[in-house]
Amino acid sequence: QVRVEQSGGGLVQAGGSLRLSCTASTSTFKINTMGWYRQTPGNRRELVALIASGGSTNFTDSVKGRFTISRDDAKNTVYLQMDELKPEDTAIYYCYADRSVPGSSRCTIDEWGQGAQITVYS
Repeated sequence: QVRVEQSGGGLVQAGGSLRLSCTASTSTFKINTMGWYRQTPGNRRELVALIASGGSTNFTDSVKGRFTISRDDAKNTVYLQMDELKPEDTAIYYCYADRSVPGSSRCTIDEWGQGAQITVYS
């Protein structure tokens, strides 16, 4: 019913840039907040950046000033521009989207992309 497909990622030298994109495909549900989380071995999945349907954003402190998130509501697509990458940004990045619940104006269900490895080397 909902497919979350992400693209981008890969290997990049410290100081470089990468761009991620993600599309939540559905003809049934409304997609609300979208964004990105990341996970490294031994750690829980953590927030990177979120953008609500109204355009408000939320970034984890470690990426503020380096990452930019944007979205195309008509396409249910979110983008993450990552600049000034650091080795500590190395992680598996997961696209996130929450969708509406039929018959509810407040409840949502989380949806996840397949994940993409980003490795930043010195």
